Amino acid sequence: MVLQGKKALVTGASRGIGRAITEKFLSQGAEVWGLSTGEPGDLAERAASAGGRLHWATGDLGDLGAAEALIDALLKAAGGFDILVNNAGITRDNLAFRMSLADFQKVLDVNLTAAFLAARTVGRDMIRRRAGSIINMASVVGIHGNGGQANYAASKAGLIAVTKSLAREVAGRGVRVNALAPGYIASDMTGAMPEAAREAMLGMIPLKRAGTPEDVAEAALFLASEGSAYITGQVLSVDGGMFM
Repeated sequence: MVLQGKKALVTGASRGIGRAITEKFLSQGAEVWGLSTGEPGDLAERAASAGGRLHWATGDLGDLGAAEALIDALLKAAGGFDILVNNAGITRDNLAFRMSLADFQKVLDVNLTAAFLAARTVGRDMIRRRAGSIINMASVVGIHGNGGQANYAASKAGLIAVTKSLAREVAGRGVRVNALAPGYIASDMTGAMPEAAREAMLGMIPLKRAGTPEDVAEAALFLASEGSAYITGQVLSVDGGMFM
């Protein structure tokens, strides 16, 4: 129970990686505030059986003004967070010369700007208390790029830059800021890919399997815990060795 007594805010908590992180934190004794556009489903029951506590809020992080106000309200209700996981994200894939400005901007708003606002709001309180761990969900696409995802890659590359910059600013106050960069993770989105595309992707992975949301959740638990107390400003790739 390495997160016993800790309070965590996880955005995009209702499905995929965000849900897996929420479940993992709850299983380790954390009190978790989940923020998502979706509903929690059976997470409340899982929280009760795991010994953790779950609070839930729904909201669209793409509405930046409302998002900042909501995060501030959650911060006040919790009395402060020990952990922030900026996981919420969207895609609007298309080739760059076909991509609308609206689709480019929307992805940046949700994936990058909303994460910055959450880190700024929660981070101010962490600085005051001189403790905390901020975990930003980047992607290997933000490091290496990917055709048809100029907006997504830009948002994740920007999030890596924000991670490193914030880490330098707040390290002296006992606050750590790191990023996770998942690779090919089995999900509803990747499950919709053509079989040939999936096989080509798997062929690039030395571990010869797709990652799971639970693989990423384990890495998030490490960065949230005191086991990573001397780690900040880092980007941890969870990609099975895809990009060594």
